[in-house]
Amino acid sequence: MEIRKLLFVTKFEDLCYDALNSLLILRNAALEHVIFLNVIERDKVAMKRGSGYLKEEEVKLKETANIRFIDWAENLFELGMEVGAYIEVSTLIPEIIKVVKKESPDLIVIGHSHKGVLKQLYAGSDVSELMRRTEVPILVFKHMMDDNIVPEKLFDRPLFATNWSDTCNKTLEYIKRFKNVIGEIHIIHVVKESALKSPNAHEVQKVRKAERKRLEDLCDELEDAGINAKPHVYAGDPQKQIERAAKEYQASMIILGSSEKAAILERWVGSVSKNIADKSIYPCLLIPGENNTGQLRLQIL
Repeated sequence: MEIRKLLFVTKFEDLCYDALNSLLILRNAALEHVIFLNVIERDKVAMKRGSGYLKEEEVKLKETANIRFIDWAENLFELGMEVGAYIEVSTLIPEIIKVVKKESPDLIVIGHSHKGVLKQLYAGSDVSELMRRTEVPILVFKHMMDDNIVPEKLFDRPLFATNWSDTCNKTLEYIKRFKNVIGEIHIIHVVKESALKSPNAHEVQKVRKAERKRLEDLCDELEDAGINAKPHVYAGDPQKQIERAAKEYQASMIILGSSEKAAILERWVGSVSKNIADKSIYPCLLIPGENNTGQLRLQIL
């Protein structure tokens, strides 16, 4: 499959046209259709004491969003792209799911604010809920600097963290769709420190070399698909090491796969993925995986 349709979920304040413009490189990966979605928070038009339902406020907010979308659409039309738009007074995640079922996008793009914890929009819990309820990959877009400068080359140096799960192949196949977009990808695996605790230095080196070889095999697979890839082995806390690797190799985004995991580990696993998606300065591309019950669980490393 190719990346043909993108669902762009925007609140405008933290995800505007400059962010969308930085994603248009995906046209090299077959992108031809963009769907806009703006979900107006219910409390902005809810019943107020003595005033009832704020119908005029709803009309104003919808028309404001419509004006923005028309302007964006004109730019995309000039590029020969298809455009659609939804503007709804609703709750974020259910509305996203509704549009996903109707439009079947290949990628969902949502925004994230670094200005504090938001009560309802684009919080880590919303990302986790969205991951549980859809199999569509999600790009959590982030401005990587305080002045909200958009990363110009989002796919130039992605970093993919693998845990050798069954969904690793699914993630690799999805990455291959970006072969005409990715500049160079760095693939890392974080080894548990317990695996390196041995009085025998040879055994420790054996673990490192084995993991390195597995990573090199993945890199060879991507090289065969036309993507330049580099392998890296890290050891320690997954979240800290992923962030460290992203910084050391100046990653343009972090790609995280997902897999089924024993229920006893779900809470810990969820906290790692949630923290990276919610707190990292890097944009995060999240690839969901499906377990045997049909429910989605997010798991990295």
